[in-house]
Amino acid sequence: MTEQDFIHKRFSLAVRQFSKFFKISLSKMFVHFFHLIKRFAFKFLNLIFSIPKYMRYQPKVMDWNTLHVYGQHECLMIEDTKADLHKHYVGCTKNPDHRQFILFKQFSLKHLPEGYRGDNDLFDLIVFTGNLTVRVDVKMTSPHRPDVWPGTSHPYPFYDLRGKTNMRLGSGRVSVLKFINGSGSDGYGNDINIDGHKYSTAYQSCPCEKCQNSGSASQVWYEIVAKTATHVVFDTIEASHTTCKLFYDDHDSPVVVLDKFQVYGASVEDDQCDMKYVTCDNELGEKLFNLVKRFFELSRKLYLKYKKRSDNTLCFIVSHPHGTTKQVSIGHWVDNRKVRDYNKSYNKTQLKYTTCTCPGSSGANVSCVGVSNIHFHSGAHLKGLNVSCAGFCSKRDMKIPPE
Repeated sequence: MTEQDFIHKRFSLAVRQFSKFFKISLSKMFVHFFHLIKRFAFKFLNLIFSIPKYMRYQPKVMDWNTLHVYGQHECLMIEDTKADLHKHYVGCTKNPDHRQFILFKQFSLKHLPEGYRGDNDLFDLIVFTGNLTVRVDVKMTSPHRPDVWPGTSHPYPFYDLRGKTNMRLGSGRVSVLKFINGSGSDGYGNDINIDGHKYSTAYQSCPCEKCQNSGSASQVWYEIVAKTATHVVFDTIEASHTTCKLFYDDHDSPVVVLDKFQVYGASVEDDQCDMKYVTCDNELGEKLFNLVKRFFELSRKLYLKYKKRSDNTLCFIVSHPHGTTKQVSIGHWVDNRKVRDYNKSYNKTQLKYTTCTCPGSSGANVSCVGVSNIHFHSGAHLKGLNVSCAGFCSKRDMKIPPE
């Protein structure tokens, strides 16, 4: 064997050995990588399927030929622990960074959009709306919830939990009626409501439990009306297992918790619920009544200021996303669809808007600056927009937003 043949033979052997080693190493590397992917996939699937179906976020589907908003509402189902709230906040899939939310305690004029930034009245209106915003905690699901939305085959929220004590969270806004010897008035100073009916009662003294068990019932009392969505609080059974947390601005805020509500009025079709709490606590009643008065004054002032501004579609919401402390979000309304006539002055309408919301925002007040409206948040639209319950809108304000 020549030296050249020997070198060639040794080189060929080295190539074969290297090739064999490389194939084995490459194979091991792919196997290891496959096992890593498989482990990650199993962990991810276990995480997903460990969350009950009713707690997973899904976008809503809107049928604009009817009133109803179908699919996933924006209530938040929890296990009644602070850790659970944190888990949902961190794991949010709708708004992972929550960048469009502003902590209510940190909200300032600089957070208003350009063209509105110097408006102190607008800033004050958002603050007073926040002061009247409540977190709604519901601990019972009524056995009377229907299987489907009326007249449809679309499942009604939480129908599968009827009679159970699962905890869910939403948002709402309070209004206050003040009664003296059975005659009432609202924050506008009116003694009649939107239907023309007088705020009056057949009884002359406070009907609260404290007064009924005493020999000297107060002649002055307050009805604190918490407004939210019907899919949040369905009826008096649920209302009696509901608490509203006022002034939950920060984790250290001195909150006020109201309970033992009764449904004041509810519409499944409109997805809007009013429930009342009666008290003769003059300090709390007067504080809230004065907040409501100022809220109405600012709403009226801003309405007159912006109603003729053609480019104005500003829409803001103060809510408790994921059950956290209250937060502000600002966007624009893009549609105000008429559902039906209500009376000679008002239509029932449903809004679509870009204003940011999350699970836990259901029932929050939806404020359209320059529009005389009363709407509350219902949920998310399939196209990335949000939608309201059917609310009141003045017929003179049924305008189409600019392109």
